[in-house]
Amino acid sequence: MTGDTELRSVTEVHVAPLGYEYDRIRSPVLEYGADTLYLLADPARGRAEYHDRLRSGLTDAGVAVRSRSVELGDMYDVLGEVTTIADGHADDIVRVNVSSGPKLATVGAALACMATDASGYHVHPESRSHPIETTPRTEGMRLAEQLPSYPLETPTTDQVRILEYVDSASSEAYTPKKSDLIDFAEEHELAFMRRAEPTNDKAKFALLNNRIVDPLAGNGYIEIEPVGRTKQVSLTETGENALRAFRHKL
Repeated sequence: MTGDTELRSVTEVHVAPLGYEYDRIRSPVLEYGADTLYLLADPARGRAEYHDRLRSGLTDAGVAVRSRSVELGDMYDVLGEVTTIADGHADDIVRVNVSSGPKLATVGAALACMATDASGYHVHPESRSHPIETTPRTEGMRLAEQLPSYPLETPTTDQVRILEYVDSASSEAYTPKKSDLIDFAEEHELAFMRRAEPTNDKAKFALLNNRIVDPLAGNGYIEIEPVGRTKQVSLTETGENALRAFRHKL
């Protein structure tokens, strides 16, 4: 190793939906020695006094506490935010608390772990208490259990860029055609088109179908509608949600 080689320190990053919890968020952050905590806070949900105490206490302990505005009742909003955070910390250790928010936030956080290199954990509390307006839903931490990792197949960067193009180009008066997708892919030098270098229109359409259209349609992200001699492409509701969830790939 040369003397001027600079080693980058790895940061321990935690992500936690900010539900009506205190110890369930605080304890694993301190136990793992996290450097940074992202709190996913929903502006529409009530803010409790102990939320401020949570932030200030962790800040005093040397943890960089950052807040992200997220709709915790929207699984895809949580999924998209967590994947974006994980992508921004690709060289760090990212752990996601799947037990600190409401049920849909739990599902979104768990799916985000499957779609990235982040690992999830579930915190088992020592006790449960009410009311949540003045007291956290649970108290103490008995165990922070690491969740098993199950890889989730996600759309490629090129596929997400096509989803975004279809979304932005569609209007009440116009729906993109397959030929528009080819023009977009060539103009923006998408990898699937650039690497293959098809020499004629037939090869371009075959490549588009194989790498983009067929996989997206097979997952229910797009619909193909024949109109005369052309085929129009539109996003489904599932495709709109997928674009929100994986927009970080753009």
